[in-house]
Amino acid sequence: MEFKIDKRQTSSNNIKLSLLATVTSALLLTGCGTTSTQQQGSDDTTKNEQVVESVPQKIVGNNTVIPSTVPTSHPENPTKITGSSSIPGHDDKSYYLYGAEHLNLQNYYFDFPVVYNASVKKWIDYFLNKGRGFFERYSARAGRYAPILGAILEKHGLPRDLIFLAMAESGFQNNAKSWAQAVGPWQFMPYTGKKYGLKIDWYIDERQDPIKATVAAATYLKSLYEKFGSWELAAAGYNAGEGKVDRAIRKYKTENFWMISQGRYLKNETKNYVPKIMALAIIGKNLNAYGFDDIEFHEPLDFDEVKVNGGTDLMIFASKVNVDFEEIQRLNPEIKRWFTPLNVPEYILRVPVGTMAQAGNICENNSCVATQFKPYQTKSDNTSIRQIASKFKIKDPGVLAHINNTTPDAVFKRGQTVLLPFRAEQSTTDDMYADLYEKPRKIVLRRNQYRSLLQIAQKSGRAIKNPTTYYTVTKGDSLWSVARKNNVSIQNLIMTNYPLIKNRMIRVGDKLAIR
Repeated sequence: MEFKIDKRQTSSNNIKLSLLATVTSALLLTGCGTTSTQQQGSDDTTKNEQVVESVPQKIVGNNTVIPSTVPTSHPENPTKITGSSSIPGHDDKSYYLYGAEHLNLQNYYFDFPVVYNASVKKWIDYFLNKGRGFFERYSARAGRYAPILGAILEKHGLPRDLIFLAMAESGFQNNAKSWAQAVGPWQFMPYTGKKYGLKIDWYIDERQDPIKATVAAATYLKSLYEKFGSWELAAAGYNAGEGKVDRAIRKYKTENFWMISQGRYLKNETKNYVPKIMALAIIGKNLNAYGFDDIEFHEPLDFDEVKVNGGTDLMIFASKVNVDFEEIQRLNPEIKRWFTPLNVPEYILRVPVGTMAQAGNICENNSCVATQFKPYQTKSDNTSIRQIASKFKIKDPGVLAHINNTTPDAVFKRGQTVLLPFRAEQSTTDDMYADLYEKPRKIVLRRNQYRSLLQIAQKSGRAIKNPTTYYTVTKGDSLWSVARKNNVSIQNLIMTNYPLIKNRMIRVGDKLAIR
């Protein structure tokens, strides 16, 4: 997908007014149908039908046109139903929010089915009260990202209102990361992200790029809708996995999400996910009605693009174009390090609007090449690149090999200098490298379970005084297996050996008091 760059500047006051107008016309948080189109009801009847025609209103970053919607007569059929979607089975549809007339909203129309029920009301109440601060922050960030993300969805034939799925996932935070290692504004897991074309390696993580991730999300959501034929089920599949939703459909013999959610098979997270998206959509397209008329929206995403070499030092580059390094990071959130990837000859870098001409020739004669790598002296003979990579949590030995102009199988003698991919003045535990020290999901789960087991033992276990019988831990042992082998209570086993195991799991060779 290609985007051209809009180089026009807008004053902050004009931006704020434009954004407010955009939101109230359901274009910022977004939505195509702000007036009447097809209405969803038990008998699929229609009333107060009008047609929504898109007309260009504003151009924001990358010359992406954000259309305005105005009621108009359709030239061929005055009762024709239109909306932003154009995928098969969903083209030209918008939906009326039945059962919510008492809310006195300005906008009752959405381009995917939105309902008002007890589950949705619960989330509306949350965002109007305890979660009000969250909604305000989500909406402020939407000023920056929602216009271009909504346009990408529409370009792929999807309802623009699906932008609220991203709002529910991350609150439009590019660096959002879940405990399960889902990352970015659309919270892609590594496998799914790669499946839909997002590159993830030591240098970059395109799940954090709002544009590339939205293209991937659009492709994924389209496939989910084509599979299930329902946006409720597609959203549930996005959260829980399509296999889980498939099994739920077979288990309950229905394709109605609300009926499925009455059962116990889906997790509460998924049951809450769909009504949460709908609540965000209802509030987001009716900001004034809910008292959100003073949000300070961020300026729309806008940038120029320049072509730089792989291995460009972004700190030097930023200094040469008189831009803060943090601004380069903000415009290129997929880049995880202080230099562009070494494994590509060129890289398309986003820069602030107005700096493209200056940036075009500042790195001549290799003046921006990354060279300030941290040196490390080997401690023994026959130290391999792989051993050094493991020591510094670098999963890809090829990164070290590239920097040191050698192969991943290289071996060094004691005292030789090896360059590490950390900047010389940085600590290896700098925030930039935080991802290297994250624990895998299974380890986190295992540790949480272990802590819970210790807490239970503290309440119900009893330490044995003056034990005389001991057990030496062997490979494959756990507290459960040791307790079972020796026919003792696991709670008593834990409390008897608590000083040894309170801060870590048992290890091979540990001597545990049994009786």
